[in-house]
Formats: sequence, structure tokens, C-alpha cells
Amino acid sequence: MLESNNYYTIEIENLRDFITIIYVIIDDIYQEVTPTHIKERRNIDKAILSDSEIITISIVGESLTIDSEKSWFNFVKKNLKDLFPEVCHRTRFNRTLRNLHAVLDEIRKKLTLILNYQYDNYRIVDSMPIPVCEFARAHFNKTFSEAEYGNCASKKETYFGFKLHALVTLNGYITDFNLTPANVDDRETLWELTSPYHSLKIIGDKGYISNDLNDILKDEKNIDLIPIKRKNSKDPHPKAFKKIISKVRRRVETSFSQLDEQFNISNVLTKSLWGLTTKIKVKVLAHNLGYFINKTLGRTINIGRIKELIFG
Repeated sequence: MLESNNYYTIEIENLRDFITIIYVIIDDIYQEVTPTHIKERRNIDKAILSDSEIITISIVGESLTIDSEKSWFNFVKKNLKDLFPEVCHRTRFNRTLRNLHAVLDEIRKKLTLILNYQYDNYRIVDSMPIPVCEFARAHFNKTFSEAEYGNCASKKETYFGFKLHALVTLNGYITDFNLTPANVDDRETLWELTSPYHSLKIIGDKGYISNDLNDILKDEKNIDLIPIKRKNSKDPHPKAFKKIISKVRRRVETSFSQLDEQFNISNVLTKSLWGLTTKIKVKVLAHNLGYFINKTLGRTINIGRIKELIFG
């Protein structure tokens, strides 16, 4: 069983080390959490790449901020033959990855257990926009029938697409997330996000203000929702409390910034909701794995150095 203390001792100095570490973590957890009917499905013995290899290749590509899946796939085939002697067709690769969407969830949940965050009773909740096309082209978009118009308060703009809702620990680890159309109110998804939990304290922004929701969460799940109050509130938070809350919420903003800038979560290149959901699951898992490795090894992954080694 995978433990969180001193399990990995390899220095992350180059791309191959990085891939090896990701693969060891993924395969170890995969073998533990994946149901037998998936691991031993029909014709799995004829597969060119194992499920763990497919997940690893996807996570490494996302971690390196490579927009073009085709370019990354071709790079792996041409330059990493020592790690992956044979690579299947890209269509089969993507189809297999989409079919492993539930396994991706289980791997993320297992990482949460290894880090003992299931016992952490504090979370931050927030959402971020996932636009699927430029606003001017939204009327002509036929790829995502599920997408809707929504408002991004931080950018003060309307966009067309989806919204990612997430629960994040005070340290920035994403424990739970949900994808909805962009017009869904943040408060509507909170019940689903908190479905596995009892006795939590959740910090949110002004978008989560709701006396009814607070009462229901408290009565039925012993969850305290602590939203930032509006400036014109009749019962404002004390200044010291507001300062602490603002500092804590910057952690989730940093995590979302990493998802956007390093993992390009807002750059939607898929052609279906299934593909988009799978991509987001890979990106969130890649983010959490980076957190896990940094915490476990006690050192930072130098993604910039790895990119330099690949692209010169």
C-alpha cells in the first residue's frame, strides 16, 4: 500500500525522472482502487499501452502546459521509446482515457486519503469559468449543446460555456469538484459538492450568501457555511476576521490560477462534454499530484527546467 512518508526518493532532474515518478504513483494507486472488471476487461492483454501508462502520459502532458495533444503524443512516440517502446493510435488512446474517467476519480480520492485530508474539517469553496469559445462565436457554436451563458464577476464579463465548482483545503489541495453549465448558481452545486461530508466549515465568497442554504447545511449535515459578507451588510464581519478570511481565500485563488495558467483548464479543445469532463479530471489530478509530490518529497518540481530539456 502506498504511504505518504519517504516513499519516493528519486530526484526530479529531468523528464524521464518526472514520468517515472508519476507512473509509479499512478500505477500503485491504480492497482489498488480499480475494479477487477476494468483491470481484466476483454482484450486488455492485447493493449499496447497499459491504463497506467495512458493516464501517466496524459498527466505529464497537462503538467507541461502542452496545448497540442497531437504534438505531445508525437513527441512521446519519437523521443521516449525507452519508456514507451510502442504507442497505440491516438484515437484509441483518447477513447481509453475517456473510459477511465471513473478510475481518475478514484485515484484522486485515494490521494486525498493518503494525505489525510478526509479528516480536515475546513474547506474553501469557489468556482471558475470554463469558456468553450469566444463570446462573439457563441451564437454559432454547435459543439456543446449543454453550454450556457454565464457571468464572470472577477473579469466583469459574460462568457459562454461551463463553470467549475471546487472544494479546496486551506493548503490548496482540490478535494472535490463539479462541472455545470455557466448559468448555474454557485449555491445550487454546494449540496452536491458536500454530499460525502459531515461536520465541515466552508469559507465562500459573496456568491454563497444564503440563509436558507446555511440552515439546511447546518441542520442536515452539521456544515457551517461562512460566506464573506457584502459591504452594505447590516451585520458585517469584524475587520480582523475579514482579514483572516481574505488571506485564506487567496489559497483557492492561487489553485485556480495554477489550473488556468499552468494546466490551461480554460483552453477547451475537446469536441464533447465527455471529452471535456475527462480533460478536466486529468488536469485536476495533475495539479493534485504536483502538490502530493512536493509535499511527499519535500522539494518543488521544476516544470520550467523540464520544458527546457524537452524543447531546448
